[in-house]
Amino acid sequence: MDSALLLSKYSIGVGDRFSHQGKAQLRACVLAAEKGVEVIPVWNKSNREHNIIGSVPASARAAADAAVKALSWNKPYFVDADHININTVDKFIDACDFYTIDVADLIGKPSDAASVQAFVKRHPELVGDLCIPGVDQPFRITADSVVQVAGKYLAAVHEAGLIFRHIEQKKGKGQFITEVSMDETDSPQTPAELLITLAAVADEGIAIQTIAPKFTGRFNKGVDYVGDVAKFSEEFSDDIAAIAFAVQQYGLSHNLKLSVHSGSDKFCIYGPIHQSIKKFNAGVHLKTAGTTWLEELIGLAEAGGAGLDLAKAIYAEAYSHREELCAPYATVIDIEPAKLPAPTAVAQWSSEQFVRALRHDPKCPDYNNSLRQLLHVGFKVAAKMGTRYTDLLSVMETTIARNVTENLFTRHIKPVFIGE
Repeated sequence: MDSALLLSKYSIGVGDRFSHQGKAQLRACVLAAEKGVEVIPVWNKSNREHNIIGSVPASARAAADAAVKALSWNKPYFVDADHININTVDKFIDACDFYTIDVADLIGKPSDAASVQAFVKRHPELVGDLCIPGVDQPFRITADSVVQVAGKYLAAVHEAGLIFRHIEQKKGKGQFITEVSMDETDSPQTPAELLITLAAVADEGIAIQTIAPKFTGRFNKGVDYVGDVAKFSEEFSDDIAAIAFAVQQYGLSHNLKLSVHSGSDKFCIYGPIHQSIKKFNAGVHLKTAGTTWLEELIGLAEAGGAGLDLAKAIYAEAYSHREELCAPYATVIDIEPAKLPAPTAVAQWSSEQFVRALRHDPKCPDYNNSLRQLLHVGFKVAAKMGTRYTDLLSVMETTIARNVTENLFTRHIKPVFIGE
């Protein structure tokens, strides 16, 4: 693919919902560079998050540019129009150079029978026992299974193509990075399904550089992976192999790689991810998004005084509106209401107690998985507070920034990209 912009081998999606932590996030990438590993930051923010916060894509660009300037970062960086569709993409055109095209809602929508048959006819190579380098067992794909997978995914891929061409017309060929997101759907895609889907992506002419499938297991927001780690490890490895095969077979971009959405805090699978990317000399895009907002809260609580009071007030409000806050995230959170402490109890907590409950440290007996998930979706509460919240972010920047950088570098970048 002849492209002016290419996404580097390793990249990390960093959400900065209130546009105060760009420098702290970028410092984590600087620390990685000092260890000899280039990890490129991609600042991502969705249309839904902009609407909740009251921000606009231009503000996300301005915050990223300011961080890059302040730290004299001379490597690539991107601003991601996260989870856009044809109805929301235009507001991101001027500010963004990375587009996460979300077509998960169209997965399973019946595809035109003639289109399915044409796809099957174009791809006889997909039928049979496919020996994929790096995969222990051949992909056994029947003609019926190709029909089934094409019927499930072609409408979604076609929509992705329409959106891609719309962006290309506005931005110019090669002037943006394209990711296709298929993770927010009901069932995981097998590596064989991923291969068939990539054949459809190639047919559609999408200059894709990263793809986000739905993996096996649960990727709940801000907490660890829930599922069979060994099964995930095998699936992830086979997905990488399927991508490498598709690149050779269909002429897709040489840097095409997997994207792990809701990737923050999935500590138990970071080892297998690192092992797989090393095995295949492959890249990966790890999307961490909302974990920085939680580190802001931890920093406020750790600072004590007004910061701790505000963190407690946010928890109390989130507790009171739990059902409303959780409804949009029902498929990606798993809160046990009985384990949520009453706000009256939290009001008596010390700074250390609040931090121990919220910080994701599975070895800490006071860590509260349900409280963390509630606060993860509770950023709407802080958004409604306006300057009451953001003013304290500035006042307590030192403490907050330390937590943001430590979280990204030590808990995410080191185990995934460096292998420590």
